[in-house]
Amino acid sequence: MSPADPRVGRYIITAYGNENVRAFVPPPLPPDPPLRLDALQRLLEQANQSLGRLDGLASVLPNLPLFIYAYVRKEAVLSSQIEGTQSSISDLLLFENKEAPGVPLNDVEEVSNYVLALNHGLERMRGGFPLSLRLIREIHAVLLSKGRGNDKQPGEFRLSQNWIGGTRPGTAAYVPPPPKLVPECMNALELFLHEDRADLPLLIRAGLTHVQFETIHPFLDGNGRLGRLLITFLLCAGGVLREPILYLSLYFKQHRPVYYELLDRVRTKGDWEAWLEFFLTGVRDTAEQAASAARRILAIFEEHRRGIEELGRPAASVLRVFEHVQRNPIISIPGTAAAIGLSAPTIAKSLEHLRQMGILREITGRQRDRLFVYDAYISILNEGTEPLR
Repeated sequence: MSPADPRVGRYIITAYGNENVRAFVPPPLPPDPPLRLDALQRLLEQANQSLGRLDGLASVLPNLPLFIYAYVRKEAVLSSQIEGTQSSISDLLLFENKEAPGVPLNDVEEVSNYVLALNHGLERMRGGFPLSLRLIREIHAVLLSKGRGNDKQPGEFRLSQNWIGGTRPGTAAYVPPPPKLVPECMNALELFLHEDRADLPLLIRAGLTHVQFETIHPFLDGNGRLGRLLITFLLCAGGVLREPILYLSLYFKQHRPVYYELLDRVRTKGDWEAWLEFFLTGVRDTAEQAASAARRILAIFEEHRRGIEELGRPAASVLRVFEHVQRNPIISIPGTAAAIGLSAPTIAKSLEHLRQMGILREITGRQRDRLFVYDAYISILNEGTEPLR
């Protein structure tokens, strides 16, 4: 497409230090000329069907909060890895158990913030608050509430120029709009979020919103993580998902070069259709993977439950401990005793049964303050979360 195409946006020369910089300002959504969606209809139907199956599976899970607990933490790890952290799910669970993780504390705090930010946004929306600039700023404040980035104006749109790649805007791969235009760009995005457009299905709107947010890059830090969260928030707010069980960070992580190339093609050529094909493919494949993971986790739980029921007399207390470890895949004796109301000796005996059955593994090697991990469960959650190097 030619530079004069209204889909492409414009560049503004802005001063940064001693140099002039070309900052990109995107046109408001929706794209004009309108999207050509005919070629994407089949893929859109497939993505919606996969989402429907995932949402239906969630409605029959015997312990939906448990699955959400685990899946949210997987997403938090993946989304933060894309930004450069090296935390794993085990590191996050150790941190939540007030144990020392095996990576820098800032990395794990960043992941923990992500969980808190997601939960905050969902609670606000369930309370009737709209997905708006105010809520986006609130979520950002939680995302950067502690650890790395807490000095980068949490909850406030940026007042200085930022850039992506390079050591300064003049050498950057991409320079977002100058700070004076951020409110205008974000106000236009909010209008799009609230506009009733029957011609733009929710998944298309989510794909458009993600790119627009990343292009504006309205905060000094946390834009990537919040931009990915927005996808889930939009699907929940629009009623496509009843629970936050779809996250695209693994798909974006696995296809990072293509992801960044397609964002750039939208900005330089107005090629929204190529991006939406990639995005819808990701939604379809990720929903199918999430449903598969849920089924595998349920199968493991059921297999282990049947084995425990064959223990005879100890089975009742062991089952109570097993139910707790499903919610907390890394546990300690004191923490479990406090959580489920059994005595520490009973917990210790139950954990020993689970260890001998190969369900749990003790990971400290200590005689005191021992920790036990549910390996089979965590191994499913860990798929795809190997730290980026």
